[in-house]
Amino acid sequence: MNTFFLIFVGLPALEIFLMIKIGGKIGALNTVALIILTAVVGIYYARIEGLRTLKSGVINLYQNKAPIYEILSGASIAIAALFLIVPGFFTDLIGFMLLIPFIRRIIFKFLFKKRIFKEPQKKNNTIDGEIINNDKDEL
Repeated sequence: MNTFFLIFVGLPALEIFLMIKIGGKIGALNTVALIILTAVVGIYYARIEGLRTLKSGVINLYQNKAPIYEILSGASIAIAALFLIVPGFFTDLIGFMLLIPFIRRIIFKFLFKKRIFKEPQKKNNTIDGEIINNDKDEL
């Protein structure tokens, strides 16, 4: 199936289904309150994780290291915050999972293993050579 179709039709249908099922168990007002609560708590936690990632990235820059993990982590935190703002339980679950650093590392290892992201290759600009001098010393 087309990915576009699954994202824009399947995901809202899944969210509506989950809201109806959970709303039937705990009530409509409790469901709305739970959705608002997960959004507020998630955005707060995303802010904390974002600041922690920014601090780690600055430390890597001071040590002359490329903050690749921090850049990917910051992007995933932004995606997690977007998922947490969108009302629904499935997107909240994905958003909270992306906020946990351990799960982010597992996801990044999987993506690097599948070659979705390619690891940067280090350039070696060193040329190995030997100087041979054929001139004879005259005494």
